[in-house]
Amino acid sequence: MIKRHTPPALFFLLSASALAHASDEPQTTTLAPVDVHARAPQGYRADASQLGGAGAGVVSPHDLPASVTVMTREQIDNRQPRSLSELVRSDASIGDNYAPVGYYQDVAIRGFPLDLATGFRFNGGMMSAEQPLALEDKQRVEVLKGLGGIESGVVAPGGLINYVSKRPEDVARATLGTDSHGSRYAALDVGGWLTRTFGVRINAAQDNTHSYIEHANGRRSFLSVAADWKIDDNTTLQLDSDYQHSGQRSASGYQLLGGTVIPSDPSRTRLLGYQPWQQPVGIAASNTSLRLDHRFTDDWSAQLSATHSRTKIDDNVAFAYGCFYTQACASGATPGYFFAPNGDYDIYDFRSPDDTRVNDEVKGVVHGSFDTGSIRHDLTAGISVFRRTMDQRAYVYDYVGSANIDENEPPVYAPSPNQPGDSVRRLTSWQRSVFASDRLHMGDAWQLVAGARFVRLHELAYDDQGAPERDTQLTKVLPQAALLWTPVAPLTTYLSYTKGLSLGAEAPYWTSNGGATLAPIVSRQVEVGAKYAVSHALDLQAAIYRIDQPYQYAQPDSTAEGFTFIQRGNEVHTGIELSAAGRVTDNLQLTASINAMRARAQDTGTPAFEGHQVVNVPRVRTAVYANYRLPFVQGLSVLGGWRYASTNTATPDGVARVPAYHVFDAGLVYDMQLAGHAVTWRLNVDNVFNHFYWRDTGSSGGDRYLFPGMPRLARLSVSYDF
Repeated sequence: MIKRHTPPALFFLLSASALAHASDEPQTTTLAPVDVHARAPQGYRADASQLGGAGAGVVSPHDLPASVTVMTREQIDNRQPRSLSELVRSDASIGDNYAPVGYYQDVAIRGFPLDLATGFRFNGGMMSAEQPLALEDKQRVEVLKGLGGIESGVVAPGGLINYVSKRPEDVARATLGTDSHGSRYAALDVGGWLTRTFGVRINAAQDNTHSYIEHANGRRSFLSVAADWKIDDNTTLQLDSDYQHSGQRSASGYQLLGGTVIPSDPSRTRLLGYQPWQQPVGIAASNTSLRLDHRFTDDWSAQLSATHSRTKIDDNVAFAYGCFYTQACASGATPGYFFAPNGDYDIYDFRSPDDTRVNDEVKGVVHGSFDTGSIRHDLTAGISVFRRTMDQRAYVYDYVGSANIDENEPPVYAPSPNQPGDSVRRLTSWQRSVFASDRLHMGDAWQLVAGARFVRLHELAYDDQGAPERDTQLTKVLPQAALLWTPVAPLTTYLSYTKGLSLGAEAPYWTSNGGATLAPIVSRQVEVGAKYAVSHALDLQAAIYRIDQPYQYAQPDSTAEGFTFIQRGNEVHTGIELSAAGRVTDNLQLTASINAMRARAQDTGTPAFEGHQVVNVPRVRTAVYANYRLPFVQGLSVLGGWRYASTNTATPDGVARVPAYHVFDAGLVYDMQLAGHAVTWRLNVDNVFNHFYWRDTGSSGGDRYLFPGMPRLARLSVSYDF
């Protein structure tokens, strides 16, 4: 919101009136205050981020010695994404990593999958990311690319994604939508300031999805509340809370035929393993954050925040996996954890109800500025306590029959008669951290940033009977250092070094040490970057980075299983990112990015796994989305998008690769007035030419899957401000 006092024109009229009625006696007239509110369009350029500042609060991405991109509300509205996979298409550094339709999804940044426990944030606090994405109440989505150790402690090296809620403002908007499959969508966004110091905003949505995958229609209900209380001139309390419940059958991914061959004629619309008794995956999720901001002086302030995130998953899948029970794999020549060479696969009745994940975090931060001689210091220091728990029941995972990928409908089999066991605590994890960062301003052009996070991790894991099976304890210091040079005001260049810490991966069940969790691993990143503000509306970014961590993989050996899951050698990702975001001309807005990356395994002791690109990391990825307002038709804008990914490796030895692809999107936005109310129509067509492509060759639990991209889909919505 932009708040202004008496505007110049009104001030002039009041002054003229006062002069006209002047007398010899001085007169004083007290007028009521006048507030004029106007909404400042954000466009495709963002000027604020909660990420990248080592807990320093909201800062400008231009001032950060890290690669941060922000997806604004206008981008989200115009593109109409309905899932995390669809949202991240606008950034070339992000790709899917096991993102099935009908299930919670994960992504990879700079080739490293995010940790669903610690890699996603809700208003700066850690959230449980095992939930479908809800965007109705989000003002922006922030992405930190690369190591976030000083930001988050124990976290995977890819980066962080932060969902930032809308704040109270005077708004009353209803949206209705549908798509080319007949889906129905309705959303409501209502807010306002009830008093001068207390404001509320409510968002609600109901989504009935007719999926492009057969038998996979879904539903979703969402409600959120945001409240701001300005306690006094120096103190503000913010509350955000949401609840979402969804249900949809989960779509299994394809697997390599015989472990080496990409399926030649796959279907994008077939639900592999479909059984009529398969229930939808039900997910109930809630996220709540509370933040108190207090300003002591102009130079010193503090924040105290608490975040609670809970997800309960009723997992039900007729799961298409492997070929252990098929005739085609009976000889043992084909590993049973792939589809058979002829396309046969097994179907499992998988049921895991009441799978509950809870994240709780409390954090206190102090910010201050002071001088020591000629050097100005911007200091941030804080403490945080984070707890994650996981409760699960002993699941059912029973073979029920087999099918083939070319069958339109698989044979119908009886479900397993077995039932899940009782719920037990499977994980309790504590992270206790102390962190500090100091930005030293050395003259007008140079800045030095130095900081560290001291992390103490204690994690207890239990088996499905509740008996302890792992006790992980460690203490680590995670440093960050950066040098910034600003030769001219619009340009910032930086050189940074960061160290991170993440949990070791769990060995796949088909290895000799299946189920074992490897030791935590340390990652390191060096990055050189530049950020240039072409104008107040357009930003350019460039970064060259190198990230390395120990390589975790199933090493072929002479054990009975044939593999042992180990950490050996290094996985090194070296790349360059270029991006632009904002308004190019009065009529043209865009976001454009390219990421070129060399991802290699080195010194692994297994020559076949070296010398080629790492699985599910294309060498080149691009993304362009543009919005052009037609000068000759008032209110009408044309949207266009282009996505490209180069050949993508599907096996550690590089034998199997999926082809490169180009995908084009298009759309229209039309703004009009109806009886004095704003109305916006939006039409989006994804994959205009209906091109087939493999969007994901990622892994889950050590197994590798192939997911086709979405066929052509049109979405239409209308928003009415009442």
